[in-house]
Amino acid sequence: MRPTAALLFLATAVAPSVGADGPSRAIPVKVEKTDQGYRMLRGGEPFFIKGAGGRSYLDVLKSSGGNSIRTWGENDLEPLLDRCQELGLTVTVGIWLGQPRQGFRYDNEAAVRGEIEKSRGFFRRYRNHPAVLMWGIGNEMEGSGDDPKIWKTVNEIARIAHQEDPNHPTMTVVAELGGKKLEMYRTLCPDVDVLGINSYGGLSSLADRLEKAKFDRPYVVTEFGPPGPWEVGQTPWKAPIEPTSTAKADAYKANYARSIAGKPGLCLGSYAFLWGNKQEATSTWFGMFLPSGERLGAVEVMTEAWTGKPPANRAPRIAKLVWDGQADPIEVRPGSSHKAKVAVEDPDGDPLTVRWEVRSESMDRREGGDRESEPPPHPESIVEAVGKDFAFRAPTLTGPCRLFVFVYDGKGNAATANVPFLVGTKAQARVGR
Repeated sequence: MRPTAALLFLATAVAPSVGADGPSRAIPVKVEKTDQGYRMLRGGEPFFIKGAGGRSYLDVLKSSGGNSIRTWGENDLEPLLDRCQELGLTVTVGIWLGQPRQGFRYDNEAAVRGEIEKSRGFFRRYRNHPAVLMWGIGNEMEGSGDDPKIWKTVNEIARIAHQEDPNHPTMTVVAELGGKKLEMYRTLCPDVDVLGINSYGGLSSLADRLEKAKFDRPYVVTEFGPPGPWEVGQTPWKAPIEPTSTAKADAYKANYARSIAGKPGLCLGSYAFLWGNKQEATSTWFGMFLPSGERLGAVEVMTEAWTGKPPANRAPRIAKLVWDGQADPIEVRPGSSHKAKVAVEDPDGDPLTVRWEVRSESMDRREGGDRESEPPPHPESIVEAVGKDFAFRAPTLTGPCRLFVFVYDGKGNAATANVPFLVGTKAQARVGR
């Protein structure tokens, strides 16, 4: 997965920069094996990654106890590195490699050589910046994991990284486990110091699965969060059912404790996804913040995980969203009238403001987190919104839609939930591509 274009750092070839590659200010980082397992050292001191993916709200990340961010490629990277250095944050610098699902061929020697030389340029340009923590070579380009050419390319880039920059470890990032991924990594990537694993619904069992596979090399959970749209139940018309922001926060907390904090000696830390917001399936699925900047419950639980104590003011908690007396997705007639209600409370007793919204279902579903367009709202559907109660009419056009609720505490925190519904019949619905 990767963030939208607003957050994505697209990889392009770069020439060495005098400013970035001048006198070395690098803080040496290494991964070492001890009697207790693996650990990362930065400047000679133990360093456990308490990170997030994204470049937004960096000051909030720092004040929440975070110490690192992860990028996916390169765009305006020097200002980002400088800003992170000012805040005391580190950066796992992502190097975007070609994706077979987007047409890149690892049997094209010229194309592969271009990726290798592009990567060499990145190492030379940024190796001396003190905010650099590690090199992230590629993201989810392995597909099924069966193509040895991909793994050999990654290892060659990692070998070059060690030649050009002895001060920073290397990592490659895969989408979950399965197939031959662990076997290929172990046998074909001896120069890659760390395995990065993007894991969502599977994070609760990740540590157990690695143990069962007898995986004994260090790993970082490079993306984690709520179950993805591909991992949850669906409506009869194939719309994924999104958990509330409260349920998502509970998933962040439980899975972090189980497969990240609970595996010292193997897990070197993690990057929560997404420290910002994006449209993917819905506008609220993966973002830990609303577009207007309010923190959702996931920020609260990560703050507690990183610092040992919750923030002074906590997010509202949604128990359920019901409409027409039920919580399940339903089929409705065009223009029909409905009522909804949200059950929500605030742990601090703050007065709450509620906003309701009706939108069409996303028809622009992409693989791998590629950029999606946001579906249109239906303000004409709103009849009356009074706090936790909402009266609305279904859109007159047939097709899948969602009812959203947003709850704000006035202290910079929020909660959200939605329920899909179908205007018309299942035969008239089309979800995704």
